[in-house]
Amino acid sequence: MHLLNQSWNQALEPEFTADYMRELEAFLASEKSLNKVIYPPETDRFRALELTTFEDVKVVILGQDPYHGSGQAHGLAFSVPDGIRVPPSLINIYKELKADLDILPAPHGNLERWAKQGVLLLNAVLTVVAGKAGSHQGRGWERFTDAIIKELDNQQRPLVFILWGKYAQNKAGFIDSKRHLVLASAHPSPLSARAGFFGSKPFSQTNAFLRSKGLVEIDWS
Repeated sequence: MHLLNQSWNQALEPEFTADYMRELEAFLASEKSLNKVIYPPETDRFRALELTTFEDVKVVILGQDPYHGSGQAHGLAFSVPDGIRVPPSLINIYKELKADLDILPAPHGNLERWAKQGVLLLNAVLTVVAGKAGSHQGRGWERFTDAIIKELDNQQRPLVFILWGKYAQNKAGFIDSKRHLVLASAHPSPLSARAGFFGSKPFSQTNAFLRSKGLVEIDWS
């Protein structure tokens, strides 16, 4: 396994040579040999890290694992490629964006524009079997993405960590909330969005924090 992005390669080098990563690679190879369909495609597995360099990260939005429907997952948490129907959680994210910053929902679900501005759209688990949510949890990806969060937390520059739902909020223990802004709320899923996601104003809070630190705000449109 390798990343195309030199900045991440340097930050995560110990992870790529660790035993757990070799075991994870072997597991993924065995899944493939059983003709299981794995999402996202292998070329998109590290897309979040390719579009947002280590030095450019300003905001981390943490998801759980990739979408498991055909054509949906392309390596960015909550995002889908152009031409794919916008999933329910992202519809709710767009609703909150409209309520928070009066930005109209995009006609698509592709969040690459956010990623290219420094929003790391990171799933805790980077692969899934078609049609089986959570099927690759507990295989090593969590340790890898925990290492990403710890490396980012160690940076002196202030970052924003947006943690939607209990699964993402379990990562809060790695984050120094005195230096970084941690925004935790309910998940945007239709099952939980009304339990504290709607009205949480993550987008305006993020930009206010970035502005207060003299950093360029995110254009969320």
